Amino acid sequence: MKNSTFEVKKSSVLILRMMLSGIFIVASLNHFFNMEKTVARIEQANFGAIGQLLGPPEVAVIASGIVMISAGIALLIGFKTRWAAILLLLVLIPITLTIQVGQVQSMGPLFKNIGLAGGLLFFAMNDLKFRKTSESTIKNKQL
Repeated sequence: MKNSTFEVKKSSVLILRMMLSGIFIVASLNHFFNMEKTVARIEQANFGAIGQLLGPPEVAVIASGIVMISAGIALLIGFKTRWAAILLLLVLIPITLTIQVGQVQSMGPLFKNIGLAGGLLFFAMNDLKFRKTSESTIKNKQL
């Protein structure tokens, strides 16, 4: 694949990062403070067995909550965004397979998670270097 560059407004990347991280931070708090409800959703899901691969569902809920709060905050503040996005993807995929896939009556949350995965892939796949090309643009060189 040929190396390519493009310019994008720095503010647009910052807004994307803030908006994308918010759902993971809020969801992590839900995992900690409403664990019974989250565990019940796993147990009632068509593919709930996926949520029990680590043992009792409570273990998966706590582990995913820890990853979502730490990686969500890292993404929010722009710290190791590539790794934060990869970690969040690794949590989002089993959550989506467990809770959203097979829920025919509510396809909206499935496609929400697919959209979130797209935003995370943006940060995971792009090596964003904040080099000053003008006051408000970022030059991105994709390796």
